[in-house]
Amino acid sequence: QVQLVESGGGLVQAGESLRLSCAASGRITGRHTWAWFRQTPGKEREFVAVLDWNGGSTSYTDSVKGRFTIARDSAKNTVYLQMNSLKPEDTAVYYCAADQTPLRIEQATRAVFYNYWGQGTQVTVSS
Repeated sequence: QVQLVESGGGLVQAGESLRLSCAASGRITGRHTWAWFRQTPGKEREFVAVLDWNGGSTSYTDSVKGRFTIARDSAKNTVYLQMNSLKPEDTAVYYCAADQTPLRIEQATRAVFYNYWGQGTQVTVSS
């Protein structure tokens, strides 16, 4: 089992930055896939970013490319999402996700393939 706890959400103005953290505990191996998703009321959970199991490859949804960065501190078992130049359309509840297998990219962008989820952290961007 893996437990994930997100933090770092909040209310910011457009153009500002936030860094989300996802602290992982439990059975952490070197082959996990790590990702961030987000969700707004009435919509499905949306892929934001993924980091592959060895930390060497990342992928982002088009709307956040060049603004968001996913990274991991293996020593701290923590995954981060640095969000710069935030826009009102980034407003959502952000969820950290993990799976104990190295997912292929076509799987890694789909929420159904992740076994572990955090509780979510609210990000609100005002215009």
